[in-house]
Amino acid sequence: MKYDVVVIGGGPAGLAAAIRASKNASVLLIEREARLGGILKQCIHDGFGVVRFGEKLSGPEYADRFIKELRDTNVTVSLFSFVTNIVKNDCYKLTYVCADGVKTVECDKIILSTGCRERTRNGIFIQGDRCAGIYTAGAAQNLVNILGIMPGRKVVILGSGDIGLIMARRLTLEGATVEGVYEAKSTPSGLTRNIHQCLHDFNIPLHLSTTVTRVIGKNRLEQVEVSQVDEKMRPISGTERIVDCDTLVLAVGLIPENELAKDLSVKIDPKTKGAIVDQNCQTLTDNVYACGNALHVNDLVDYVSESGETAGEDASKPCGKRKLVPVKVKGKFLYMVPQMLDVNADVSKVITYFRASEELSKQKLTVTVGGKEIFSKRFAKLLPPEMERVVIDYSAADLASEQILIELKEG
Repeated sequence: MKYDVVVIGGGPAGLAAAIRASKNASVLLIEREARLGGILKQCIHDGFGVVRFGEKLSGPEYADRFIKELRDTNVTVSLFSFVTNIVKNDCYKLTYVCADGVKTVECDKIILSTGCRERTRNGIFIQGDRCAGIYTAGAAQNLVNILGIMPGRKVVILGSGDIGLIMARRLTLEGATVEGVYEAKSTPSGLTRNIHQCLHDFNIPLHLSTTVTRVIGKNRLEQVEVSQVDEKMRPISGTERIVDCDTLVLAVGLIPENELAKDLSVKIDPKTKGAIVDQNCQTLTDNVYACGNALHVNDLVDYVSESGETAGEDASKPCGKRKLVPVKVKGKFLYMVPQMLDVNADVSKVITYFRASEELSKQKLTVTVGGKEIFSKRFAKLLPPEMERVVIDYSAADLASEQILIELKEG
């Protein structure tokens, strides 16, 4: 079988990419689970689609809109399928395992929309006993929302990211007691609205600059040891205290799932843990695209779909010769995407995403090309948990100078 485009991953980014690419190309969508939708299937809370649809949808409702649209396209969907190998010759040759056995297909372009995985206990080096009752936030969410199983009754949550905050509320609504949410950083990691809606509204305490240093339990978790940490997030001796609980939920960060990208020799940005891309979401490896949370961790699914559409649109077009110019950054950026600009492509509406590295106020973002300012925008406040999006028009700039600088400073 031969396709123009193969999309790997059937979550919100993959759905959007496949739908958009199918307008001008033949598309195969490969998804490892039994149903499309990705993580949205278990996100039964609302808040999805506010930017895109102007209304609050649950995760399944948001996914269902794209799944219905996908059914009206010519996209071939392969569920319960797992890509095991990709080889590049004149085109890309993919081998994947599915319910019918092992299959091989060829394609001209690949879109990676593989999403994220969660950090586990081993990834953050929590010491102690090897006991039951320790879950990642996503696993706990799957138990409650999909399987109808309570992971425990007396819960400690480590990490104040959005999924940790949402699970604090969800477990409370299901009758569990959430002793507290612990965060090693001095500021919360989740969106401000989730701090209020999930913690303040339910009187769940948030303990900043505090982390779990040890787990205690023979067969089942019985207690955790928590300690305050210094500015370098190192536990402070003498601040330890014991908290009784039967469940520890870990919401300690997401990592873009990029094993396939590495197999394709795609260059990874150490700041985002995702691929380095141009404004069309094409990586430095020609005809390989990355989008959604596989590119960088988004806080809104609306932007996940947007990057999927960007990748799908460009992947469906004939190949052109690229001329890539690096986009340099200056100031307190945690990261910025895209990191490159293809000056041979359309540069009139370059969607740029970024996060600040720390809480900042009264900031001015400026874009200069060849020393000449072409764009600026002021922000009253910037927070690391809240991703920012700007659209920059480079069409009137002197891109031949190959000197693009995006700077964040007080102003």
